Amino acid sequence: MHQRAVRNLAKLETTQARMTRIFDAAAGGKNNFQADKEMVRHFDQAAPVLTTAARAVLQFLTRVVRHLAATEGVDQFMIIGSGVPSGLPPGRRLHDVARQAAPGPAVRVVYVESNPMVVTMAQATIEPFSDLVRVLDGDIREIDDLLGDHVVQTFLDWERPIAVLLLSSQSLDDEEYAHYVIKRLRHTAPAGSFLALVHTTFDAVPPELLPAVRDVLAMTLPHLAIRTKEEVEALLDGLDLMPPGLVWVPQWHPALPDDDTPACADQPSSSGNYGAVAHIP
Repeated sequence: MHQRAVRNLAKLETTQARMTRIFDAAAGGKNNFQADKEMVRHFDQAAPVLTTAARAVLQFLTRVVRHLAATEGVDQFMIIGSGVPSGLPPGRRLHDVARQAAPGPAVRVVYVESNPMVVTMAQATIEPFSDLVRVLDGDIREIDDLLGDHVVQTFLDWERPIAVLLLSSQSLDDEEYAHYVIKRLRHTAPAGSFLALVHTTFDAVPPELLPAVRDVLAMTLPHLAIRTKEEVEALLDGLDLMPPGLVWVPQWHPALPDDDTPACADQPSSSGNYGAVAHIP
């Protein structure tokens, strides 16, 4: 992992937008470059929902973490991809939410991120202030290496339930490998664990805007996998989904307490993302 981090840092591209940094820019964070801000602007011109959608995804993740910690007693979380948005202030970040909601004080959180800028900033601003949080350079597209990483294996207790939040499933553009990743996670996680998934879709994009959105995506993020609801359901086939199942992210337990005004509450499909949480027996 260390060699991969050094290699990625050496290849850090600041003039081309990257999905993690676009998400951060849309959420009002600082871990992004001008190219990422421009991409948010381009997307919002084609279909003005990206900033609102990013907020809806963050709120979904907050509700998932709070629910699993407070209701299911989960005290270990592994958050893979775009899970360290710098737009969230201290006290509202996902590890803060978990710590506040869990019945015990020793909540452990591992953030996994493949973007070197995000990793470096998060390690510098989060790890020094908590012995219970680790920020790991890793990639869901290297799932076997990720699950075998020393920090993942030793910092988390794999004899007890773990909540895995997978935010970067759209980076899995090979369908066979995407199914393999879900299978690996569900069979590696201890009994009683949970797997949460966020996935971007074009299902609700108006037909007249779809060509423009696809053109922007093809020019900037050509390997991003955008799936329909049926295709996301296929990824989750065989998993025991918690109610309300696979839904637009604002519809997942929207009544849970949230400090933010719900984004996309009046039109959940404008979030552009499906979300689900599965229980692993």
